[in-house]
Amino acid sequence: MRISRKYALVATAGVLLSVSAVSGAQAQDSDASPRYQPAMVRALADSLGVSEESAVRRLDAQAAQQDRLAGLAKGGISTDGAFFTSAGKLTVNAHNAAEAKKVEKAGLDARVPERGQAELDAIKAKLDAVATKRVPSGVTSWGVDLASDTVTVKVDNGSGAAAKAFLAQAGKFGSAVKVVRAQEELVPQAVIYPGSRMTFNGYICSVGYGAHDRNGKQYLVTAGHCVEDLPVLSYDNVRFAKATHTRFALGSRSVDMGVAAIDAGNSIATSVGTWGNSSPVAVRGSQRAASGAALCKSGQTTGWTCGKVSSYNVSVTYTDQNGGPDTVVTGLGSSTVCTEGGDSGGAYISGNQAQGMTSGGPTGQSCTGGVNSRGSSYFQPLDDALSYYGLTLNTN
Repeated sequence: MRISRKYALVATAGVLLSVSAVSGAQAQDSDASPRYQPAMVRALADSLGVSEESAVRRLDAQAAQQDRLAGLAKGGISTDGAFFTSAGKLTVNAHNAAEAKKVEKAGLDARVPERGQAELDAIKAKLDAVATKRVPSGVTSWGVDLASDTVTVKVDNGSGAAAKAFLAQAGKFGSAVKVVRAQEELVPQAVIYPGSRMTFNGYICSVGYGAHDRNGKQYLVTAGHCVEDLPVLSYDNVRFAKATHTRFALGSRSVDMGVAAIDAGNSIATSVGTWGNSSPVAVRGSQRAASGAALCKSGQTTGWTCGKVSSYNVSVTYTDQNGGPDTVVTGLGSSTVCTEGGDSGGAYISGNQAQGMTSGGPTGQSCTGGVNSRGSSYFQPLDDALSYYGLTLNTN
């Protein structure tokens, strides 16, 4: 297969259309289904080296801590970002010692960071502005890392003039910016796939989530580069949607989100398929998972793969495999979930909360280990896309 910068969508097992038959592996989950998808539990247990029972307790603890975090805002307690530690503890950034005490009284760990999310976001925005003027080819990504309280810049090859200028600007922020070298170049993950089930002009991606506007009109929310040319989308050679908007533009500063209007009579299921690993995962909402939370993805190339959220507010430089211009994409989440070409647009989920759609990952990455494959990827957060387009997620 070869990477292309023109794309079409292919339905994943996780998002089913009414125009097709539903396989036994895609049946709706019942009331007797476990709280968490078994494959996610197994992947988490494997990555931590613990029993599946311990992994379930950790997922329960994550959910409880995130509920308490959501309750802080309702109680008038201001925070400045939060992240899970490797031990599974949610640590909340507080603005001062008094706020930290309030956070701890609510049952969460707190710290008063040197910088915090707001300051790091401001630094990262300034680096985005530098990249807007000239794409820093060779600088693979830059994003806010709350755990280290830095903006982390990853570099593949910083020898080019634009990359040097970018790194020089990054260096002006001192210890607030951490540079990590010897990274792999990144590409948007869409490939040509002859005979794929959902196509246009032979190009493919993976389907994301279904949503609706205030009038009830149905949309597919996907990666923007998958609908770059606003094509008609077909599933199994039958049209089901027409792309209407995208924020992705090759060779410029982009956001990797887009939507397609679903044709009347068609629909997208509200469960994410696991490609035969177990029953589909019901979508209950789109609450953003904190950094460090368990995460799984469904995509047509690699199927069901799991890992964890790494960070948010990441910008990347995507290399065009056809010799075209490089493209900076902002506003992504990063993860340890393994993906390959053709997974673009695929659905990420944590517990029962939809998280986003595959944007891209390292070139040459091979997810041969199945669910527990080691790797990395970048995803477009779903909540940002829903907010931008004024849509509401369809839930189970």
